[in-house]
Amino acid sequence: MREEISAYKRDRILEEAVKLFYERGFSGTTLDDIAGKLGVTKPFIYTHFRSKVELLEAICRPTIEMSLAAIADAAERGGSPEERLYYGVVNFTSVVLQRQANIAVYFREEKNLSEAGLAEINGLRKRFDRLLSDLLDEGAKAGAFSVGDVRVAALAIGGMVSWAYTWYQPGGRLSIDDVGKQMAQFALEMVGVRTTASVTQP
Repeated sequence: MREEISAYKRDRILEEAVKLFYERGFSGTTLDDIAGKLGVTKPFIYTHFRSKVELLEAICRPTIEMSLAAIADAAERGGSPEERLYYGVVNFTSVVLQRQANIAVYFREEKNLSEAGLAEINGLRKRFDRLLSDLLDEGAKAGAFSVGDVRVAALAIGGMVSWAYTWYQPGGRLSIDDVGKQMAQFALEMVGVRTTASVTQP
């Protein structure tokens, strides 16, 4: 029970911090501001995070980890290369759009991460790119994909999906699932798959 309460308090700190960092920026937000939103004092935050930078890293890192997990799951599951790429891009898009504020904070405030924190996140991003490249390479060798440079293609797909945080409007014309399916179709077309017959998840 004690661990659950501690986790809840930590999550509440992160919830308010990401809102303020998103609205005011990292430099424009103090720990006192976050504490004020929570109705607590600053020492309460220090029981869970040693600094504002550590708090920033806790906001940024999970989204990269979840994006990596989405592609790793797609790479490891059964099905054709087309189905696995479709599945991975749909789930990757879902991560980005469900955590829209977190990823916005990451891209805006990357410069404020610690050297160690930035190195860790960059390592996760490289693993993501490598896994996606490997999936594209596997599909190319099987004759499913037509792509000249799998590394560039992986970066292009990753960038296309990641950038959706800048334009997606929650409650707008398209749902997260709608955007994910369209992104997956675009990704398949980028690697030479004709999608007149819709590819579905396995």
